[in-house]
Amino acid sequence: MESWELREWCADYLDACNRHDLDAIRSFLGPGVRRAHLPAGADAWIDDLADLLHGFPDWRWCRIQLVIEDDRIAAHLRGSGTYQGVFRGIAPTRRHVNVAEFAMYRVVNGRIVEFTGSGDAELLGQLRGQ
Repeated sequence: MESWELREWCADYLDACNRHDLDAIRSFLGPGVRRAHLPAGADAWIDDLADLLHGFPDWRWCRIQLVIEDDRIAAHLRGSGTYQGVFRGIAPTRRHVNVAEFAMYRVVNGRIVEFTGSGDAELLGQLRGQ
């Protein structure tokens, strides 16, 4: 894909994420997508995302910056939402959280095949009041 195509692809992916449309999100994932330090596969990705959206039903991502090189996208995002459901075994607090997220995607034929990101440490810290 060309750089401009990856920008459009990323906008479409982010739109699906912000609509919380898990079926649409799955269409952006390779079935065996590899994730650094996380279980591989589209099913594991969707399960983790469903867990986040259960805890934060109003969760939204805002794109800060994208850098595209060949088949790779580096994304700086802000994620935010109100903690209304159990997430990672922590009881909801109704606290609004806002976290920086950094993600690296490798996209082949319009599907994410590799991912690494900043993880949940900042989010979990905010939930625990740290």
